[in-house]
Amino acid sequence: MPQFSRSSGISTADRRYDYARGAAGDGDHAAAADLCEQALEIAPGWAPAWYALGDARASLGDVEAAQAAFLRALACDPEDSQGAALRLARLRGENPARPPDAYVRGLFDQYAARFEEHLVRDLAYCGPPILKAAMARACALAGRDMRFGAALDLGCGTGLMALELAGACASIDGVDLASAMADRARASGRYRHVEAGDMQAFLAARATASVDLVLAADVFVYCGDLAPVFAETRRVLASGGLFVFTLQRAETGDFVLGDDLRYAQSQAYIERLAAHEGFHILGCDTVSVRQDRGVPVPGLAFVLAAP
Repeated sequence: MPQFSRSSGISTADRRYDYARGAAGDGDHAAAADLCEQALEIAPGWAPAWYALGDARASLGDVEAAQAAFLRALACDPEDSQGAALRLARLRGENPARPPDAYVRGLFDQYAARFEEHLVRDLAYCGPPILKAAMARACALAGRDMRFGAALDLGCGTGLMALELAGACASIDGVDLASAMADRARASGRYRHVEAGDMQAFLAARATASVDLVLAADVFVYCGDLAPVFAETRRVLASGGLFVFTLQRAETGDFVLGDDLRYAQSQAYIERLAAHEGFHILGCDTVSVRQDRGVPVPGLAFVLAAP
C-alpha cells in the first residue's frame, strides 16, 4: 500500500491516527501530537500521520517541530498529495506560485461525489450566477448580445458554470485537474468535450484566436501566479472575446496563500496583468462566491475583453 494512503495498512496505527484527528477536532492538540507520534512509531513512512503531526505542532506554536513534520510528510509522499509544501510555505511566510497538482487532484477526486450538494448547501456557493450577471452587465454596456461561439471552462468541476450558461454558447469545452470531477462534468452532457488535466496545458493546446469566451469560476483560489494563464487566455481569445472569472480578494501584494491553503489575488495585480496582455476591463465587481464557517469570503468578479 502506498505510504501516502489514508490507511497505513496497520490497524493499530490507523486507530491512533483516527484518535489523533478526533483530539485535534476537540482542540486538544497536545493529545493529537502524542497520538500521531504513537502512530508513526508503528508506521514511520506514513505521510498523513506526519502531516497531522505537523498540524498539531503548528497549533501548539512549535514552528520548528511543525516544519520538521511537514518535511517528513513530503519525504514520504514526494508528489505531495497532502499539501505539506503549502503548510511549510505558510510557516515560512512564503507564497509559492501554485499548489502541488497531486494535492488539488486528490482533494477534488475525494470531493467529487458530494461536491455540488456541499458547495451550494453548506458553503452557499454562487459563483456561476455571479459571473453570468457580471457578463450580462458587461455585454449590455458594450452593446452586444450575450451569446458566444466556442467557450472554455477552466476548472469546470461538475459543470455548474455550463449549466448556468445553457444556451448562451455554441459549445463549451471543460477541463479539471481531478479526473473524478471531469468524469462528472462529462456525464452531465453539458460540454462538447471535457479533459482531466492542467488548465495551462489545456489552453496551450488550443489554436490562437479560436474561442470567444474563457471562464474560471472560483478556480484561481488554487493558482497564485496568474500571469501564465492570462498570457495563454489572451492568445486563444478571438478579438472581442471575454475572459470572465472570480477570485478571492487580497488587500495587498500580488497574491497570497491563506491559512485555508487557498490563494487570494489583489485587484491591482489583476489590473496590471490585464494591462500587460492588452485586455480591456469591462467589469470588476466586489462579490462573495462562497462562505467560510458561515462568513462571506471577500472576492472579485472580473470581465475582461480581448482587443
